[in-house]
Amino acid sequence: MPGSRDQARSGGEAARRPPGADLTPFRAIAESVSAGGGELIDQVSALIEQAQVFAATQVNATLTLRNWYIGRMIDVEVLKEGRADYDQEIVATLARELAGRYGRSFSRANLYRMLQFARTFPDLEVVATLSRELSWSHFHTLLPVGTPEARAFYIDQAVSARLSVRALRDLIGRQGFERREIANVQAPVDSMVPTASFRDPYLLDFLGLKDAYAERDLEEAIVRDMESFLLEVGSGWGFVARQKRMTVGNDDFYLDLLFYSRPLRRLIAVELKLGRFKPSHKGQMELYLKWLDQHERLEGEEAPLGLILCTETSRDQIELLELHKDGIVVAEYWTTLPPKAELQARIQAVYREARERIARRQLTAATEEDSDE
Repeated sequence: MPGSRDQARSGGEAARRPPGADLTPFRAIAESVSAGGGELIDQVSALIEQAQVFAATQVNATLTLRNWYIGRMIDVEVLKEGRADYDQEIVATLARELAGRYGRSFSRANLYRMLQFARTFPDLEVVATLSRELSWSHFHTLLPVGTPEARAFYIDQAVSARLSVRALRDLIGRQGFERREIANVQAPVDSMVPTASFRDPYLLDFLGLKDAYAERDLEEAIVRDMESFLLEVGSGWGFVARQKRMTVGNDDFYLDLLFYSRPLRRLIAVELKLGRFKPSHKGQMELYLKWLDQHERLEGEEAPLGLILCTETSRDQIELLELHKDGIVVAEYWTTLPPKAELQARIQAVYREARERIARRQLTAATEEDSDE
């Protein structure tokens, strides 16, 4: 009975294939759209748009994994041969063959990127997971990053803030990781300031401020270009108020800018200062934080934090004042930037100094522990 054989054949194939295995992700999208209700045109439009996103994600993931496997195959072949210069020979030969068959996407330079990709990201499971969030161009942008710690930081920023490739490249070029580590010097073990929450310096060149300007000009420029400012300070910040009025007794005080950080679940008070940091700034910020803690902090929120932005800081004074114990961070802001190479050199110099401070602090702590014993 042909019909019975056909049914048996189709039944056997169905038994070997999990029910709906190929449809499950898209089915969830379609059912979610249908469950949302609304006009038919709106439902169909939503399904078309989400299907386009889904298809693009699938294509990107496949492209990324393909490139990883190509790089891995080349690496295995190089290791098998055991010659140091064999990678150049095999890549050159492979590029000639593949470029002739499939085009310029498999040039020598691109094959080297795939090889570097597989070596930089050796864990396939990690690559497969990230490929659902990051494009091949994102991975390509991450390859020159020098350390695993810095790379992990940029991956987290790209995923959490949904950075475009251009925004990620800009963050790396402006040394976001090093600036975060510089700020972390102010967040030792006993600090009220969470680590990895701030940067130093903040690069505010996008505000377009030149030559002489007043604090009010800086404040107005930030409010005008709030989107760029929020991208610079980090993901998850939301603007709350400008010139926040605080009444204490018969006196009124005004905080420059007030933000709320969703990741930190707390208010962030920001004071803008022209010129060098002064110890008197600490007392002013302490007053603001105590008032916010008493009058604005909601149930379930952490204690407010303060960020004092100055054109120049004294790191020795900041360390001596132990501002971290009061939940206060001091950082520089730069409204004009030197050429890229000079900018990176300046930040690297401050970064090295920050690492030296951390090393001295750790050495002092270890010495004190030994003396106690």
